[in-house]
Amino acid sequence: MQFPDDDNGQMLAAMQEAGIDLSQPLEVDFFLVFDDQRDAESALEDLSQSEAQGELELNFSDELEKWELIVTINMVPEYDALVAKETELNTFAAEYDGMTDGWGVMQHQEGDDEFMDDEDDDHECGDHCHH
Repeated sequence: MQFPDDDNGQMLAAMQEAGIDLSQPLEVDFFLVFDDQRDAESALEDLSQSEAQGELELNFSDELEKWELIVTINMVPEYDALVAKETELNTFAAEYDGMTDGWGVMQHQEGDDEFMDDEDDDHECGDHCHH
């Protein structure tokens, strides 16, 4: 499968190379970052009350020194769908003086279940993802 030559395309190519089945739905983590805690909390509250599907998690990233809102959506990681969702979330985050900071997918391989307690942020990241 060919992908566009940009960050999202390169990420999808790397996932395919790693043996991830891109035709199946995956839990995709989109990262939104905010300088101000109140902005991040307002964005979290509005997203949680919206029709948006997915899981939400807010924490402070010591590495970025910013508040990070992680929006996890179960979707087929198709290029156009990823770009559309990232654009939609960036527009949303901008309303709260935030922005998107890439996306990633947790890698679960056969046999990972026996090491569930060792799970760290072991996901594939794009160039803007700092995890």
